[in-house]
Amino acid sequence: MFETSSAANAISVTQLNREAKGLLERGLGELWIEGEISGFSQPRSGHCYFTLKDDNAQVRCALFKSRAQFLREKPKDGDRVRVRAKVSLFEARGDYQLIVEVLQQAGLGEWLARLARLKEQLAAEGVFANQRALPHPPRHLGVITSATGAALQDVIAVTRKRWPQAHLSVLPVAVQGPQAVPQLIRAVAMANRDSDCDALLITRGGGSLEDLWAFNDQHLARAIFHSRLPVVAAIGHETDTTLAELAADLRAPTPSAAAEALYPDQRAQVQQLSALKQRLWRAQRARLDQAAQRLDHARSRLRHPARELETQRQRARELERRLHAAVRMRMTREQQKADQLTRRLQQASPARDIQRHRQQLAMLTPRLNNALPRRLAADRERLEGAMRALNAVSPLNVLNRGYAIVERVGSSQTPAPGDSKVIRAAHQTQPGEMLSIRLGEGRLAVEVKRRYKPRP
Repeated sequence: MFETSSAANAISVTQLNREAKGLLERGLGELWIEGEISGFSQPRSGHCYFTLKDDNAQVRCALFKSRAQFLREKPKDGDRVRVRAKVSLFEARGDYQLIVEVLQQAGLGEWLARLARLKEQLAAEGVFANQRALPHPPRHLGVITSATGAALQDVIAVTRKRWPQAHLSVLPVAVQGPQAVPQLIRAVAMANRDSDCDALLITRGGGSLEDLWAFNDQHLARAIFHSRLPVVAAIGHETDTTLAELAADLRAPTPSAAAEALYPDQRAQVQQLSALKQRLWRAQRARLDQAAQRLDHARSRLRHPARELETQRQRARELERRLHAAVRMRMTREQQKADQLTRRLQQASPARDIQRHRQQLAMLTPRLNNALPRRLAADRERLEGAMRALNAVSPLNVLNRGYAIVERVGSSQTPAPGDSKVIRAAHQTQPGEMLSIRLGEGRLAVEVKRRYKPRP
Protein backbone atom coordinates (compact mmCIF):
# COMPACT_ATOMS: atom_id res chain seq x y z
CA MET A 1 0.00 0.00 0.00
CA PHE A 2 1.14 3.55 -0.73
CA GLU A 3 1.40 5.98 2.17
CA THR A 4 0.81 9.65 1.15
CA SER A 5 1.02 11.83 4.27
CA SER A 6 1.49 15.02 2.30
CA ALA A 7 0.93 16.52 -1.14
CA ALA A 8 4.65 16.15 -1.83
CA ASN A 9 4.27 12.36 -1.73
CA ALA A 10 1.39 12.21 -4.26
CA ILE A 11 1.38 9.16 -6.64
CA SER A 12 0.55 9.06 -10.33
CA VAL A 13 -2.71 7.78 -11.78
CA THR A 14 -0.75 4.90 -13.40
CA GLN A 15 0.64 3.89 -10.04
CA LEU A 16 -2.83 4.05 -8.55
CA ASN A 17 -4.42 1.86 -11.22
CA ARG A 18 -1.51 -0.63 -11.10
CA GLU A 19 -1.87 -0.91 -7.32
CA ALA A 20 -5.65 -1.28 -7.61
CA LYS A 21 -5.23 -3.97 -10.28
CA GLY A 22 -2.86 -5.90 -8.05
CA LEU A 23 -5.24 -5.68 -5.10
CA LEU A 24 -8.15 -6.94 -7.19
CA GLU A 25 -6.28 -9.84 -8.75
CA ARG A 26 -4.65 -10.96 -5.51
CA GLY A 27 -7.69 -10.39 -3.35
CA LEU A 28 -10.44 -12.03 -5.44
CA GLY A 29 -8.67 -14.40 -7.84
CA GLU A 30 -10.92 -16.47 -10.19
CA LEU A 31 -14.68 -16.60 -9.71
CA TRP A 32 -17.70 -18.20 -11.39
CA ILE A 33 -20.18 -15.44 -12.29
CA GLU A 34 -23.58 -15.73 -13.97
CA GLY A 35 -25.33 -13.00 -15.94
CA GLU A 36 -26.74 -11.81 -19.26
CA ILE A 37 -24.57 -10.76 -22.22
CA SER A 38 -24.98 -7.24 -23.54
CA GLY A 39 -23.05 -5.29 -26.17
CA PHE A 40 -21.12 -8.32 -27.51
CA SER A 41 -18.45 -7.49 -30.10
CA GLN A 42 -15.58 -9.36 -31.75
CA PRO A 43 -13.21 -7.17 -33.78
CA ARG A 44 -10.72 -8.49 -36.33
CA SER A 45 -8.20 -9.18 -33.58
CA GLY A 46 -10.34 -12.17 -32.53
CA HIS A 47 -10.79 -10.93 -28.95
CA CYS A 48 -14.37 -10.75 -27.60
CA TYR A 49 -15.69 -7.85 -25.54
CA PHE A 50 -19.08 -7.68 -23.83
CA THR A 51 -20.92 -6.54 -20.69
CA LEU A 52 -22.20 -9.07 -18.17
CA LYS A 53 -25.25 -7.72 -16.30
CA ASP A 54 -28.14 -8.62 -14.07
CA ASP A 55 -31.12 -6.56 -12.90
CA ASN A 56 -29.09 -4.29 -10.63
CA ALA A 57 -25.47 -4.13 -11.89
CA GLN A 58 -23.11 -4.71 -14.77
CA VAL A 59 -19.38 -5.33 -15.36
CA ARG A 60 -17.25 -5.17 -18.50
CA CYS A 61 -15.67 -8.44 -19.71
CA ALA A 62 -12.84 -9.40 -22.06
CA LEU A 63 -12.50 -12.89 -23.63
CA PHE A 64 -9.19 -13.04 -25.45
CA LYS A 65 -8.67 -14.90 -28.73
CA SER A 66 -6.67 -17.75 -27.16
CA ARG A 67 -9.80 -18.66 -25.17
CA ALA A 68 -12.47 -17.53 -27.62
CA GLN A 69 -11.40 -20.17 -30.18
CA PHE A 70 -12.77 -22.92 -27.92
CA LEU A 71 -16.35 -21.53 -27.93
CA ARG A 72 -18.85 -24.02 -29.36
CA GLU A 73 -20.93 -21.19 -30.77
CA LYS A 74 -20.63 -17.43 -30.84
CA PRO A 75 -22.48 -15.75 -27.96
CA LYS A 76 -25.04 -13.12 -28.70
CA ASP A 77 -26.77 -10.36 -26.79
CA GLY A 78 -29.39 -11.65 -24.39
CA ASP A 79 -27.70 -15.02 -23.81
CA ARG A 80 -27.57 -16.00 -20.18
CA VAL A 81 -24.13 -17.39 -19.49
CA ARG A 82 -21.89 -18.52 -16.72
CA VAL A 83 -18.22 -17.44 -16.85
CA ARG A 84 -15.11 -18.32 -14.95
CA ALA A 85 -13.14 -15.10 -14.79
CA LYS A 86 -10.34 -13.26 -13.03
CA VAL A 87 -11.20 -9.86 -11.55
CA SER A 88 -8.84 -7.23 -12.91
CA LEU A 89 -8.58 -3.58 -13.94
CA PHE A 90 -7.79 -2.03 -17.32
CA GLU A 91 -5.13 0.46 -16.29
CA ALA A 92 -5.40 2.72 -19.35
CA ARG A 93 -9.00 3.72 -18.58
CA GLY A 94 -9.26 2.72 -14.96
CA ASP A 95 -12.16 0.41 -15.84
CA TYR A 96 -12.90 -2.48 -13.53
CA GLN A 97 -13.32 -5.65 -15.70
CA LEU A 98 -13.39 -9.44 -15.81
CA ILE A 99 -10.83 -11.45 -17.80
CA VAL A 100 -12.92 -14.45 -18.91
CA GLU A 101 -11.28 -17.89 -19.05
CA VAL A 102 -14.37 -20.10 -19.64
CA LEU A 103 -17.80 -19.17 -20.99
CA GLN A 104 -20.76 -21.58 -20.77
CA GLN A 105 -24.42 -21.26 -21.40
CA ALA A 106 -26.20 -21.07 -18.08
CA GLY A 107 -27.70 -24.39 -17.08
CA LEU A 108 -25.02 -26.44 -18.84
CA GLY A 109 -23.25 -27.36 -15.60
CA GLU A 110 -25.77 -30.06 -14.70
CA TRP A 111 -25.63 -31.45 -18.23
CA LEU A 112 -21.85 -31.61 -18.17
CA ALA A 113 -21.83 -33.27 -14.74
CA ARG A 114 -24.30 -35.86 -15.97
CA LEU A 115 -22.18 -36.42 -19.08
CA ALA A 116 -19.07 -36.93 -16.95
CA ARG A 117 -20.86 -39.54 -14.80
CA LEU A 118 -22.04 -41.43 -17.90
CA LYS A 119 -18.56 -41.32 -19.39
CA GLU A 120 -17.04 -42.85 -16.25
CA GLN A 121 -19.74 -45.54 -16.10
CA LEU A 122 -19.38 -46.56 -19.76
CA ALA A 123 -15.59 -46.51 -19.58
CA ALA A 124 -15.74 -48.87 -16.60
CA GLU A 125 -17.95 -51.21 -18.65
CA GLY A 126 -15.42 -51.21 -21.49
CA VAL A 127 -17.80 -49.58 -23.97
CA PHE A 128 -15.01 -47.29 -25.20
CA ALA A 129 -12.60 -50.17 -25.96
CA ASN A 130 -13.69 -50.90 -29.54
CA GLN A 131 -10.86 -51.59 -31.96
CA ARG A 132 -12.56 -53.29 -34.90
CA ALA A 133 -10.65 -53.10 -38.17
CA LEU A 134 -12.08 -50.63 -40.66
CA PRO A 135 -12.04 -51.49 -44.38
CA HIS A 136 -10.13 -48.95 -46.44
CA PRO A 137 -12.00 -48.14 -48.53
CA PRO A 138 -15.33 -49.66 -47.47
CA ARG A 139 -17.05 -51.73 -50.13
CA HIS A 140 -20.48 -50.57 -48.94
CA LEU A 141 -20.84 -47.77 -46.38
CA GLY A 142 -24.02 -47.21 -44.39
CA VAL A 143 -24.47 -43.53 -43.45
CA ILE A 144 -26.72 -42.91 -40.42
CA THR A 145 -27.65 -39.23 -40.40
CA SER A 146 -30.37 -36.74 -41.27
CA ALA A 147 -31.48 -37.03 -44.89
CA THR A 148 -31.73 -33.23 -45.15
CA GLY A 149 -28.69 -32.22 -43.10
CA ALA A 150 -25.55 -30.58 -44.37
CA ALA A 151 -23.49 -33.45 -42.92
CA LEU A 152 -24.84 -35.91 -45.52
CA GLN A 153 -24.10 -33.49 -48.36
CA ASP A 154 -20.54 -33.02 -47.07
CA VAL A 155 -20.02 -36.78 -46.91
CA ILE A 156 -21.42 -37.34 -50.41
CA ALA A 157 -19.41 -34.46 -51.91
CA VAL A 158 -16.10 -35.55 -50.36
CA THR A 159 -16.72 -39.22 -51.22
CA ARG A 160 -17.58 -38.50 -54.87
CA LYS A 161 -14.52 -36.31 -55.17
CA ARG A 162 -12.12 -38.77 -53.56
CA TRP A 163 -13.63 -42.16 -54.52
CA PRO A 164 -16.33 -41.87 -57.23
CA GLN A 165 -17.12 -45.59 -57.27
CA ALA A 166 -18.02 -45.59 -53.56
CA HIS A 167 -21.34 -47.29 -52.66
CA LEU A 168 -23.26 -45.35 -50.00
CA SER A 169 -26.56 -46.30 -48.37
CA VAL A 170 -28.27 -43.59 -46.32
CA LEU A 171 -30.24 -44.65 -43.23
CA PRO A 172 -32.18 -41.45 -42.48
CA VAL A 173 -32.75 -40.62 -38.80
CA ALA A 174 -33.54 -37.61 -36.63
CA VAL A 175 -30.33 -36.23 -35.18
CA GLN A 176 -31.88 -34.17 -32.37
CA GLY A 177 -35.08 -34.12 -30.43
CA PRO A 178 -36.94 -36.88 -28.55
CA GLN A 179 -37.06 -39.25 -31.57
CA ALA A 180 -33.32 -39.08 -32.30
CA VAL A 181 -32.09 -41.73 -29.83
CA PRO A 182 -34.55 -44.56 -30.72
CA GLN A 183 -34.12 -43.92 -34.45
CA LEU A 184 -30.33 -43.95 -34.14
CA ILE A 185 -30.36 -47.22 -32.18
CA ARG A 186 -32.84 -48.78 -34.61
CA ALA A 187 -30.71 -47.74 -37.60
CA VAL A 188 -27.60 -49.34 -36.10
CA ALA A 189 -29.50 -52.57 -35.41
CA MET A 190 -31.07 -52.66 -38.89
CA ALA A 191 -27.70 -52.07 -40.60
CA ASN A 192 -26.22 -54.98 -38.66
CA ARG A 193 -29.18 -57.24 -39.38
CA ASP A 194 -30.47 -56.52 -42.88
CA SER A 195 -27.81 -54.68 -44.93
CA ASP A 196 -24.69 -55.88 -46.66
CA CYS A 197 -22.69 -52.90 -45.43
CA ASP A 198 -19.17 -53.51 -44.23
CA ALA A 199 -18.90 -50.25 -42.21
CA LEU A 200 -21.17 -47.60 -40.65
CA LEU A 201 -20.80 -43.82 -40.41
CA ILE A 202 -22.85 -41.97 -37.78
CA THR A 203 -22.66 -38.22 -38.34
CA ARG A 204 -24.31 -34.85 -38.01
CA GLY A 205 -23.28 -31.19 -38.19
CA GLY A 206 -22.42 -28.84 -35.35
CA GLY A 207 -24.73 -27.46 -32.68
CA SER A 208 -25.06 -26.66 -29.04
CA LEU A 209 -24.67 -29.20 -26.29
CA GLU A 210 -28.44 -29.55 -26.19
CA ASP A 211 -28.55 -30.18 -29.96
CA LEU A 212 -25.92 -32.94 -29.70
CA TRP A 213 -27.30 -34.51 -26.54
CA ALA A 214 -28.91 -37.47 -28.36
CA PHE A 215 -25.41 -38.72 -29.21
CA ASN A 216 -24.55 -38.76 -25.48
CA ASP A 217 -27.20 -41.39 -24.77
CA GLN A 218 -25.79 -44.42 -22.99
CA HIS A 219 -28.06 -46.84 -24.88
CA LEU A 220 -26.79 -45.55 -28.23
CA ALA A 221 -23.21 -45.91 -26.99
CA ARG A 222 -23.87 -49.53 -26.02
CA ALA A 223 -25.54 -50.20 -29.38
CA ILE A 224 -22.43 -48.92 -31.16
CA PHE A 225 -20.21 -51.02 -28.87
CA HIS A 226 -22.17 -54.21 -29.66
CA SER A 227 -22.36 -53.50 -33.41
CA ARG A 228 -21.09 -56.29 -35.64
CA LEU A 229 -19.96 -53.68 -38.16
CA PRO A 230 -17.13 -51.26 -37.42
CA VAL A 231 -18.41 -47.76 -36.75
CA VAL A 232 -17.01 -44.30 -37.55
CA ALA A 233 -18.55 -41.33 -35.70
CA ALA A 234 -18.26 -37.64 -36.66
CA ILE A 235 -20.55 -35.52 -34.46
CA GLY A 236 -20.56 -31.73 -34.42
CA HIS A 237 -17.42 -29.67 -34.53
CA GLU A 238 -13.88 -30.67 -33.74
CA THR A 239 -14.16 -29.52 -30.11
CA ASP A 240 -17.28 -31.61 -29.48
CA THR A 241 -16.74 -35.13 -28.13
CA THR A 242 -19.82 -37.27 -27.53
CA LEU A 243 -20.25 -40.71 -25.97
CA ALA A 244 -21.17 -42.12 -29.39
CA GLU A 245 -17.79 -41.01 -30.75
CA LEU A 246 -15.96 -42.54 -27.79
CA ALA A 247 -17.79 -45.86 -28.34
CA ALA A 248 -17.00 -45.90 -32.07
CA ASP A 249 -13.96 -47.51 -33.61
CA LEU A 250 -12.84 -44.22 -35.15
CA ARG A 251 -13.72 -40.63 -34.32
CA ALA A 252 -13.51 -37.91 -36.97
CA PRO A 253 -13.67 -34.21 -36.12
CA THR A 254 -16.16 -33.40 -38.92
CA PRO A 255 -18.30 -35.29 -41.46
CA SER A 256 -15.91 -34.32 -44.25
CA ALA A 257 -12.95 -35.57 -42.23
CA ALA A 258 -14.78 -38.86 -41.70
CA ALA A 259 -15.21 -39.31 -45.47
CA GLU A 260 -11.54 -38.46 -45.99
CA ALA A 261 -10.52 -41.02 -43.37
CA LEU A 262 -12.68 -43.75 -44.95
CA TYR A 263 -11.89 -43.17 -48.62
CA PRO A 264 -8.49 -42.50 -50.13
CA ASP A 265 -8.07 -39.72 -52.64
CA GLN A 266 -8.33 -41.52 -55.97
CA ARG A 267 -6.63 -38.70 -57.81
CA ALA A 268 -3.75 -38.75 -55.31
CA GLN A 269 -3.59 -42.50 -55.70
CA VAL A 270 -3.59 -42.15 -59.48
CA GLN A 271 -0.80 -39.58 -59.19
CA GLN A 272 1.02 -41.87 -56.78
CA LEU A 273 0.54 -44.80 -59.15
CA SER A 274 1.76 -42.66 -62.02
CA ALA A 275 4.81 -41.65 -59.99
CA LEU A 276 5.39 -45.27 -59.04
CA LYS A 277 4.95 -46.24 -62.69
CA GLN A 278 7.58 -43.69 -63.68
CA ARG A 279 9.91 -44.92 -60.93
CA LEU A 280 9.28 -48.51 -62.01
CA TRP A 281 9.91 -47.63 -65.65
CA ARG A 282 13.12 -45.77 -64.79
CA ALA A 283 14.26 -48.60 -62.54
CA GLN A 284 13.41 -51.16 -65.22
CA ARG A 285 15.16 -49.07 -67.86
CA ALA A 286 18.24 -48.74 -65.65
CA ARG A 287 18.13 -52.47 -64.91
CA LEU A 288 17.88 -53.24 -68.62
CA ASP A 289 20.71 -50.82 -69.40
CA GLN A 290 22.89 -52.47 -66.78
CA ALA A 291 21.99 -55.90 -68.13
CA ALA A 292 22.76 -54.76 -71.68
CA GLN A 293 26.09 -53.36 -70.54
CA ARG A 294 26.93 -56.62 -68.81
CA LEU A 295 25.86 -58.50 -71.95
CA ASP A 296 28.09 -56.34 -74.14
CA HIS A 297 30.97 -56.90 -71.76
CA ALA A 298 30.33 -60.65 -71.73
CA ARG A 299 30.01 -60.68 -75.54
CA SER A 300 33.31 -58.86 -75.86
CA ARG A 301 34.94 -61.51 -73.70
CA LEU A 302 33.16 -64.41 -75.45
CA ARG A 303 35.22 -65.98 -78.27
CA HIS A 304 34.20 -68.42 -81.01
CA PRO A 305 35.07 -72.05 -80.14
CA ALA A 306 37.09 -72.46 -83.39
CA ARG A 307 39.22 -69.44 -82.50
CA GLU A 308 39.59 -70.70 -78.97
CA LEU A 309 40.60 -74.16 -80.24
CA GLU A 310 43.12 -72.62 -82.65
CA THR A 311 44.53 -70.57 -79.81
CA GLN A 312 44.79 -73.68 -77.68
CA ARG A 313 46.49 -75.56 -80.56
CA GLN A 314 49.00 -72.76 -81.00
CA ARG A 315 49.62 -72.73 -77.31
CA ALA A 316 50.04 -76.53 -77.31
CA ARG A 317 52.53 -76.34 -80.22
CA GLU A 318 54.45 -73.60 -78.46
CA LEU A 319 54.53 -75.63 -75.26
CA GLU A 320 55.65 -78.70 -77.23
CA ARG A 321 58.44 -76.70 -78.89
CA ARG A 322 59.50 -75.29 -75.55
CA LEU A 323 59.36 -78.77 -74.02
CA HIS A 324 61.56 -80.27 -76.76
CA ALA A 325 64.01 -77.42 -76.46
CA ALA A 326 64.08 -77.83 -72.70
CA VAL A 327 64.64 -81.61 -73.05
CA ARG A 328 67.45 -81.11 -75.56
CA MET A 329 69.04 -78.50 -73.37
CA ARG A 330 68.69 -80.73 -70.34
CA MET A 331 70.18 -83.71 -72.22
CA THR A 332 73.06 -81.56 -73.42
CA ARG A 333 73.78 -80.37 -69.90
CA GLU A 334 73.54 -83.90 -68.55
CA GLN A 335 75.84 -85.21 -71.33
CA GLN A 336 78.37 -82.50 -70.58
CA LYS A 337 78.16 -83.32 -66.91
CA ALA A 338 78.61 -87.06 -67.65
CA ASP A 339 81.62 -86.33 -69.87
CA GLN A 340 83.15 -84.22 -67.18
CA LEU A 341 82.59 -86.91 -64.55
CA THR A 342 84.02 -89.53 -66.94
CA ARG A 343 87.17 -87.47 -67.38
CA ARG A 344 87.46 -87.01 -63.65
CA LEU A 345 86.86 -90.74 -63.13
CA GLN A 346 89.50 -91.59 -65.70
CA GLN A 347 91.90 -89.22 -64.04
CA ALA A 348 91.16 -90.79 -60.66
CA SER A 349 91.15 -94.43 -61.96
CA PRO A 350 93.45 -96.91 -59.97
CA ALA A 351 94.48 -98.82 -63.13
CA ARG A 352 97.68 -96.85 -63.57
CA ASP A 353 98.54 -97.22 -59.89
CA ILE A 354 97.83 -100.93 -60.14
CA GLN A 355 100.08 -101.18 -63.21
CA ARG A 356 102.80 -99.21 -61.47
CA HIS A 357 102.57 -101.32 -58.32
CA ARG A 358 102.50 -104.48 -60.47
CA GLN A 359 105.69 -103.40 -62.19
CA GLN A 360 107.22 -102.51 -58.83
CA LEU A 361 106.12 -105.92 -57.46
CA ALA A 362 107.63 -107.70 -60.46
CA MET A 363 110.89 -105.83 -59.85
CA LEU A 364 110.93 -106.49 -56.11
CA THR A 365 109.95 -110.18 -56.27
CA PRO A 366 113.39 -111.39 -57.58
CA ARG A 367 115.13 -109.27 -55.03
CA LEU A 368 112.92 -110.76 -52.32
CA ASN A 369 113.58 -114.27 -53.60
CA ASN A 370 117.33 -113.61 -53.53
CA ALA A 371 117.33 -111.88 -50.15
CA LEU A 372 115.13 -114.35 -48.30
CA PRO A 373 117.57 -117.33 -48.17
CA ARG A 374 120.36 -115.04 -47.09
CA ARG A 375 118.13 -113.52 -44.42
CA LEU A 376 117.05 -116.94 -43.18
CA ALA A 377 120.68 -118.16 -42.96
CA ALA A 378 121.74 -115.05 -41.08
CA ASP A 379 118.79 -115.36 -38.69
CA ARG A 380 119.59 -119.06 -38.13
CA GLU A 381 123.15 -118.21 -37.23
CA ARG A 382 122.04 -115.50 -34.80
CA LEU A 383 119.54 -117.89 -33.23
CA GLU A 384 122.17 -120.59 -32.75
CA GLY A 385 124.54 -118.08 -31.15
CA ALA A 386 121.79 -116.87 -28.82
CA MET A 387 121.04 -120.48 -27.84
CA ARG A 388 124.65 -121.15 -27.02
CA ALA A 389 124.82 -118.01 -24.94
CA LEU A 390 121.59 -118.94 -23.16
CA ASN A 391 122.82 -122.45 -22.38
CA ALA A 392 125.99 -121.00 -20.99
CA VAL A 393 124.06 -119.03 -18.39
CA SER A 394 121.14 -121.44 -17.90
CA PRO A 395 120.66 -122.83 -14.32
CA LEU A 396 119.91 -126.18 -15.82
CA ASN A 397 123.39 -126.29 -17.29
CA VAL A 398 124.78 -125.47 -13.81
CA LEU A 399 122.67 -128.24 -12.30
CA ASN A 400 124.08 -130.68 -14.81
CA ARG A 401 127.50 -129.88 -13.39
CA GLY A 402 126.44 -131.22 -9.92
CA TYR A 403 124.75 -128.22 -8.35
CA ALA A 404 121.23 -128.33 -6.79
CA ILE A 405 118.46 -125.80 -5.96
CA VAL A 406 116.88 -126.15 -2.49
CA GLU A 407 113.33 -124.91 -2.12
CA ARG A 408 111.03 -124.78 0.88
CA VAL A 409 107.90 -126.85 0.45
CA GLY A 410 106.46 -126.86 4.06
CA SER A 411 106.60 -129.03 7.27
CA SER A 412 106.55 -132.83 7.32
CA GLN A 413 103.09 -132.80 8.74
CA THR A 414 101.34 -130.26 6.49
CA PRO A 415 103.41 -129.11 3.56
CA ALA A 416 102.02 -125.80 2.27
CA PRO A 417 101.35 -125.84 -1.48
CA GLY A 418 102.66 -122.75 -3.17
CA ASP A 419 104.78 -121.91 -0.16
CA SER A 420 108.07 -122.98 -1.95
CA LYS A 421 110.95 -120.56 -1.69
CA VAL A 422 114.57 -120.90 -2.71
CA ILE A 423 116.78 -121.53 0.33
CA ARG A 424 120.08 -119.72 0.20
CA ALA A 425 121.21 -120.15 3.86
CA ALA A 426 120.82 -122.82 6.51
CA HIS A 427 119.31 -120.40 9.01
CA GLN A 428 116.38 -119.98 6.63
CA THR A 429 115.20 -123.52 7.51
CA GLN A 430 113.83 -125.15 10.59
CA PRO A 431 114.29 -128.73 11.80
CA GLY A 432 111.47 -130.91 10.54
CA GLU A 433 110.80 -128.59 7.61
CA MET A 434 110.29 -130.27 4.26
CA LEU A 435 112.53 -129.12 1.42
CA SER A 436 112.62 -129.86 -2.30
CA ILE A 437 115.98 -130.29 -3.97
CA ARG A 438 116.06 -129.86 -7.73
CA LEU A 439 118.92 -131.71 -9.47
CA GLY A 440 120.13 -131.74 -13.00
CA GLU A 441 117.73 -134.57 -13.55
CA GLY A 442 114.76 -134.99 -11.16
CA ARG A 443 113.91 -133.80 -7.63
CA LEU A 444 114.46 -134.93 -4.05
CA ALA A 445 112.15 -134.40 -1.05
CA VAL A 446 114.16 -134.15 2.18
CA GLU A 447 113.43 -133.26 5.78
CA VAL A 448 115.73 -130.98 7.81
CA LYS A 449 117.08 -132.84 10.77
CA ARG A 450 119.78 -130.46 11.92
CA ARG A 451 121.27 -127.14 10.91
CA TYR A 452 125.00 -126.42 10.90
CA LYS A 453 126.54 -123.12 11.26
CA PRO A 454 128.85 -122.11 8.51
CA ARG A 455 132.52 -122.56 9.18
CA PRO A 456 134.43 -119.44 9.78
